[in-house]
Amino acid sequence: MTVSPRISAAPASTGAKRRFSVGTFFIYLFIGAFALMCLYPFALVIAGSFTTKAYSTLHGFTLWPGVDGLTLAAYKSLFVNMTFIVNGYKVTLFTTIFGTLLSLFTNSMMGFVLSRKQLKGRRVINFYVLFTMLFSGGMVPWYIICIRYLGWMVDTIWALIIPMLAGPWNIFLFRNYFNSVPDALYESARIDGAGDFRIYASIYIRVSTPVLATVTLFTALGFWNDWWLGLMLIKDHTELYPLQMLLRNIISNLQFLQTMESSAQVQMMMASIPSDSVRMALVIVTTGPILLLYPFVQRYFVKGIMVGAVKG
Repeated sequence: MTVSPRISAAPASTGAKRRFSVGTFFIYLFIGAFALMCLYPFALVIAGSFTTKAYSTLHGFTLWPGVDGLTLAAYKSLFVNMTFIVNGYKVTLFTTIFGTLLSLFTNSMMGFVLSRKQLKGRRVINFYVLFTMLFSGGMVPWYIICIRYLGWMVDTIWALIIPMLAGPWNIFLFRNYFNSVPDALYESARIDGAGDFRIYASIYIRVSTPVLATVTLFTALGFWNDWWLGLMLIKDHTELYPLQMLLRNIISNLQFLQTMESSAQVQMMMASIPSDSVRMALVIVTTGPILLLYPFVQRYFVKGIMVGAVKG
């Protein structure tokens, strides 16, 4: 009996360096140039918020207005009443954090229920949620419901949270993601005696990091940028105005002063206030903090939307 020698192919070298081709170079060059183009407007807004009115009138807004063109007048006029701005930050931070947590709980619970195939009337409830996403009752019916039937929350902090708790789009994101979770996990937990809420909290939420991060970003942006609820549902308690509502009032006051420039006193006042720079300073104040959230969730962003899209 003869034993044939073992013939094995030499494994490919895993440590071989990748060749940097000309095509790869141009791809990186294009992506880098595109990234700079995206950053340019934001950098221009930052520089414009520190630009004097005289310099912007003569030369426009540039990335470096020079030492003579730099000023803090926009931020000084913006923070002339620091108490209101700080209070607006407190209200907005509370509604963003607490409202986002409540919204995640509400939408994920609804998505989990709709992902259960044994739910009676599942198709009807799915259609109801979809219908509310495609068609709105309008502003007037919404306002009547909030004032007449939910009047207890008017002029309270809940007026800035409750109307935004449930979102059909977020519910479907959770439902599609939960549909992609193997049914074996649910069945094995049921065999072990776990209830639906225990399965939801201990299993489905723990494996839902991508969709949780995605919905958190959507929801937090919605709460942070909201000023409409403050305008409609906060009547007498101005201390409950969110940050965006306060800044909207500042812009409205600036626009009103610009229409009154016929007065010599108003002209002198407006000459010392760089109105365009104030608007750019508002952009920095309002968008700066929320931009810090994006780097922590951006790696889950695409995955959270796409996972479950095929099985939806």
